[in-house]
Amino acid sequence: MSELLPAITSWLSTDMAIDMGTSNTRVYVKNRGIVLREPSVVTVRGDDTDSRAAIAVGTAAGTMLGRTPAGLRSIRPLREGVIADFEAAEVMLRSLMRRAMGKRAILGPRAVLGIPYGTTDLEQRAIRDCAEAAGAGSVSLVEAPLAAAMGAEVDITEPIGHMIVDIGGGTTQVAVISMAGIVHGFSLRMGGEAMDDAITRHMSHEHGLAIGARTAENAKLHLTRARKGTDERWLVKGRDLESGYPRAVEVRATEIRSAIDPPIRKILETIHRAMEKTPPELLGDIVDRGLLLSGGAALVPRLDEEIRRVIGLPVVMAEDPFSMVVMGSAKALARKMNTLLK
Repeated sequence: MSELLPAITSWLSTDMAIDMGTSNTRVYVKNRGIVLREPSVVTVRGDDTDSRAAIAVGTAAGTMLGRTPAGLRSIRPLREGVIADFEAAEVMLRSLMRRAMGKRAILGPRAVLGIPYGTTDLEQRAIRDCAEAAGAGSVSLVEAPLAAAMGAEVDITEPIGHMIVDIGGGTTQVAVISMAGIVHGFSLRMGGEAMDDAITRHMSHEHGLAIGARTAENAKLHLTRARKGTDERWLVKGRDLESGYPRAVEVRATEIRSAIDPPIRKILETIHRAMEKTPPELLGDIVDRGLLLSGGAALVPRLDEEIRRVIGLPVVMAEDPFSMVVMGSAKALARKMNTLLK
């Protein structure tokens, strides 16, 4: 009977991995793969953030950012990789978990969530409580750099040094991994959204134009893709800060590259700090293998080239940078790697 209980519990519940990021959330379900990739956004009515007030979650809520009428609010529950609005995060997780599970599961899922390296005990507790309140039967946590390495098929159990640079929307994590542990790690509370914010400030200060986050992101992706030696232009639309009327400004690629340079410099400094702390033997392994780059913001055009140029080491882009953390989290749960799970 004792042998049957785990099997029955497994059949009644669902194993699930969740990468709840600042910008986007991905959900993996055992035997089905990644079933959801949606913006980490909740739209609610009024000032309430309970489930009765939720109007939309995920993709539907993401389309409303900056467009909600009076009486509705679009909320990003996470800031810099950690929960900033517990109630909104719970509403979002509950909705996404129910959609991912469908009608098959009877018990709450056994869930593992990727968390930023360096997350405090209090922040970890908030994430665990949020997932349990959203309906998870049991909750484990795994540090994102370890999960990203596993998602990229790196054998983290070897006595070999690997450096992971995971650049998400709200955080950048740099970790040196060996023998299933983080030898040295640094977490920078900025990522792709910091670049968008830098563009927004540039447009305000230099052109007197107020723009939204989506417009800033589009300008970043378009103009940083421009060929070297060229100065392509992009028409940016927004609100004139003086007149209040709509206005369009033609912006050069060099402007955008200059605007996002400060957050990129911070990322490069964090990588350099990690290398300074790395033992010579492990650093030799990293010189041979290069840096593994993951996370959605790692796809910012030419960012990998800039890291390679400044750091002077090969840069290997993960096959699917968006999915490495959630895939690795699922592997840690499936393989019962309890030394990795918190």
